[in-house]
Amino acid sequence: MPPFHLAFPVLDIEATRAFYSGLLGCAVGREDTRWIDFDFFGHQISAHLVDTPPAAEPTNRVDGKDVPVRHFGAVLDWDAWQTLAQRLRDAHIAFLIEPHIRFAGQIGEQATLFIADPSGNGLEFKSFKDPQRLFAR
Repeated sequence: MPPFHLAFPVLDIEATRAFYSGLLGCAVGREDTRWIDFDFFGHQISAHLVDTPPAAEPTNRVDGKDVPVRHFGAVLDWDAWQTLAQRLRDAHIAFLIEPHIRFAGQIGEQATLFIADPSGNGLEFKSFKDPQRLFAR
């Protein structure tokens, strides 16, 4: 699968570097004073410095939880998801939505968690015990 590219706004380049590189383990790519690229689980994301905070983001109710409508993330294998969830707990990261199993017993059953980066961008990390169910209906 070819990598995707995503550009997103941030309020502080160094806090962004510490979060994505230090906490999540994303390698740093090209950078300048107002942007920085990361290898986000094999995909290229570009954090661009903005001078004013983005407007508050809406949420949508999904499986009883308020999910940030605008978010991005990665689908990890089961063990990598468990490891990341524990790393975030150990770092005392505030979860937007705590790690849990969503859609239990249904075709879309998945482990999921939501966090926000230092600029408030929503991130979801999920995993399927059966990766073939990622697009199952």
